[in-house]
Amino acid sequence: MAKNNSKLYELDGKVPLAQAIPFGLQHVLAMFVANITPIIILANVAGIDTTISSTLIQNCMIIAGIGTLIQLYPIWRIGSRLPIVMGISFTFLSASLAIATTQGMGVLMGAVILGGIIEGVLGLFPNYWTKLIPHVVAATVVTAIGFSLLPIGANSFAGGQGAADFGSMNNWIVGSFTLLVCLGFQIFSKGFLRSLSVLIGLIAGYILAVCMGMVDFSGLQNVGVVSLPNFMPFKPEFNLGAFLSILAIYFVSATETIGDTSALCSSALNRTTHKQEMGSSVACDGFVSSVAGLFGCTPITSFSQNVGLAAMSGVVNRFAIATGACIMILGGIFPAVGALLTTIPQAVLGGCTIMMFGSIMFAGFRMLSNCGFSDRNMIIVAMSLSVGLGFTQAAGMFSIFPQMIQTVFAENCVAVVFLLAVILNLILPKDNKENPQRKNG
Repeated sequence: MAKNNSKLYELDGKVPLAQAIPFGLQHVLAMFVANITPIIILANVAGIDTTISSTLIQNCMIIAGIGTLIQLYPIWRIGSRLPIVMGISFTFLSASLAIATTQGMGVLMGAVILGGIIEGVLGLFPNYWTKLIPHVVAATVVTAIGFSLLPIGANSFAGGQGAADFGSMNNWIVGSFTLLVCLGFQIFSKGFLRSLSVLIGLIAGYILAVCMGMVDFSGLQNVGVVSLPNFMPFKPEFNLGAFLSILAIYFVSATETIGDTSALCSSALNRTTHKQEMGSSVACDGFVSSVAGLFGCTPITSFSQNVGLAAMSGVVNRFAIATGACIMILGGIFPAVGALLTTIPQAVLGGCTIMMFGSIMFAGFRMLSNCGFSDRNMIIVAMSLSVGLGFTQAAGMFSIFPQMIQTVFAENCVAVVFLLAVILNLILPKDNKENPQRKNG
């Protein structure tokens, strides 16, 4: 058993299915609600029929599973062969709402499909753009991703932003209990149980939430047995303005995927990212997003919370994480599976994820330390983080800019940090004496 356990920490280790499933399920539970929430919000705001919106939720799960499998087991140069979990991106939500409510879902899907193809093609030619992302830029972006996730974990811990019981005593109790169980198993357990600390904490928190009457099972009533995905629920249409808006955000999504890829390699695999891996992960992001548009879904991207989970547990086995992708696909085909997963209270998810998000930030710190602490690096990191994190937290800071600029940058600190880091890296004079051990990048 100990020998099999060690395979979980190898990318291509042979792990028995019964052992792989709980680790795959752990990844699904870490990202499930975040994966379906964007499409739920979009369907509600755009006034999409409830029958169609329910099929869109199923489609989201299937697309997330397919995207994850392609990252794990690439098709040609599409997919990084890294344990990256894909899901529907929140980054596109604001622009998607604006387009869907004013021009219709068909226009939105046309922009999603075409923009994804362009991002995918970009990912196939990493030699032309990866030189813009040296170690110090990647480390700064990873740090920004960690910071940007902290409010998400905190909001979930308190019950979910906008919830009627936000910050209630029940949410504090359940969130704290879940977090303590996760910490307890992470600190005092070894091997198999330590790697499953998040799943164990989630199950313990869920049981407590059930006992406290916080779990609503009404959504499990009248759920069908099998439901196949609905292909092209909206006829794609092309509009130049909508396309340019979505394309701009695709570049932001590519930035997040690059950062997650770098964070995963640094924190879970203890090495730097290869240029081809970076390009292949972006290619998967783009091309699978185009497929998502054919099924009425908004684009997918890598999920940072799952990078944090891999860093915390040390489990990077592709087969184990692939079982999670298969669970997502089954959840899309068998509605009861998805309906059951939606009953997990936000406070439970917050208790599980808050330390995972912190681990991404720690990975960024470690990458920064490897880059060296020269004056040049200090300026790049300090300026990028202070402006990127600070300006996006100040409401109305971008109000003088056109709507497209506001959509891309106003609430996305990762995009601002990335852009500033790249620009500063290009314009600041190089110091030939700095960090000579990192010149292999």
